[in-house]
Amino acid sequence: MTRLHVFAAAIVLLIGSSMAAAQVHLSGSGATFPQPLYERWVAEYQKTHPNLKIDYGGGGSGKGIKDITAKVVDFAGSDAPMAASELKDAGGADGLVEFPTCAGAVVPAYNVPNLTKELQFDGPTIADIYMGKVTKWNDPEIAALNPGVKLPAQAITPAYRSDASGTNFVFTSYLATQSADFKKTMGPGAKQVTWPVGQGGNGNPGVAAIVKQTAGAIGYIEQNYADQNKIDFGTVKNKAGGFVKATPDAVSLAGVEAAKSLSGNLLATDLWNQPGEKVYPISSFTYIIVYKDLKSVKTKEQAQALVDFLWWAMHDGQKINSSIDYAPLNDAVQAKVEAALKTITYNGQALTPAGSK
Repeated sequence: MTRLHVFAAAIVLLIGSSMAAAQVHLSGSGATFPQPLYERWVAEYQKTHPNLKIDYGGGGSGKGIKDITAKVVDFAGSDAPMAASELKDAGGADGLVEFPTCAGAVVPAYNVPNLTKELQFDGPTIADIYMGKVTKWNDPEIAALNPGVKLPAQAITPAYRSDASGTNFVFTSYLATQSADFKKTMGPGAKQVTWPVGQGGNGNPGVAAIVKQTAGAIGYIEQNYADQNKIDFGTVKNKAGGFVKATPDAVSLAGVEAAKSLSGNLLATDLWNQPGEKVYPISSFTYIIVYKDLKSVKTKEQAQALVDFLWWAMHDGQKINSSIDYAPLNDAVQAKVEAALKTITYNGQALTPAGSK
């Protein structure tokens, strides 16, 4: 080999090494509800940051919390805020930042053939369906909410999440505010639930598939999954007594009052059953969880890239939310998130998010 060939090979090797060094990789896992939104954020962000690769694996809120605790991912998604025991396992509340990224709705999706009108539900009736007390679609409890609708004498098949999920947490938390019997027998705020009746599916896609394929089924799924799969879902009676359809606007309104209770580095609060005439009642934030000091990631460059992406997602990324049926954060919530993101460090060194100056 000539000196020229050796020199050329060295240059190629040097360029290849530089390109590899410039590639920054971030990984996350967790809640499936916001997964379509997070994937859209990543796709948009990477257009202007081609040397950054971000993977979000989904898998459910329970998996996200397990993975961030084990430090096998850089960030986790969860529809439910971390419980006290989970915070302890992850090193304590002071060492984490948990913040809402958007808000969404859990809707009663159903498959009842030949209806001519959208169904209306209330919390007590949904609770009775999932406790096995209401078993037919023409039950008087459902009929009273839907005057003039010809309901079939068809058996109801409740579809539920079989995996540990934030959707279970939101749904059971809401129903516990609506039914004393449900609160006593099932309990609120469970990620893993043993339902007395019905058929289980893994993740939102699993429940959506059961509802779509089973005549007489009802399932609790996120609004975006219902829309994407063209599954009918009903209005739900809110705290003010009105029947409200889930929309990004109706969900965002739930956050107006809730924002007052947010503070510090763990920005978690309940959105379900909030007051307001136009508020959708089964609403919830979904959260991202990161370590307050990102010493668990490989390099400061990687830590900076994560903070920069999260800051972008909480600002420019929010413009995408409504277009795919996620409620954006209102200004009051966004301000609390900004303050929390500015506390993130790498080995004790401050990380200033790009765009925050």
